[in-house]
Amino acid sequence: MTDLAAALAAIDAANAHDPDTSEGAPAAQLYGQRMTAELARLFPDAPDPLQIAARGQHIERWTKSRSDYPEGREGYLNWRRDLAKHHADRVGEIMREAGYSQEDAESAGRMIRKEGIKRNEDVQMLEDVICFVFLKWYFAPFSETQEPEKMQRIVAKTARKMSAEARARVLREFDLPENLASAFRT
Repeated sequence: MTDLAAALAAIDAANAHDPDTSEGAPAAQLYGQRMTAELARLFPDAPDPLQIAARGQHIERWTKSRSDYPEGREGYLNWRRDLAKHHADRVGEIMREAGYSQEDAESAGRMIRKEGIKRNEDVQMLEDVICFVFLKWYFAPFSETQEPEKMQRIVAKTARKMSAEARARVLREFDLPENLASAFRT
């Protein structure tokens, strides 16, 4: 028998150890809870593996520091790849402990590693949720640290990852300046 509540609680327990409490709670735990809330709002009938992947997408993120990798794009991409593998592996372990099949754990892992973006419905739903969480919770503070031209490139890249339906919803739900909103109209 599978236990969704136990899987989500185990992810929260792992993320409770995040040393970053700058928002009043462990950052990875808060991020996972925001992901769950946004998934429930956007896709209320999401299957369990998608719900678990959303909650665990950044599980124990602080354990792999960007500073442990070389500077530059290659170092960044290697860091991101290693993080995704770690997140997928940990979520898979938790799912199996909560009674989920290996197939369900592998499905969640593919979502977390973003394998099949634009081709797999569940992977795309997770990506849309990730983008909404970024725009809702992290965009404003992040944009203050970036040059306007770089921010425009980041927003365009974010929009390209999203489904057409999600881009249209962004335009309805967010009051973006025209130079940024135009990225969501393509």
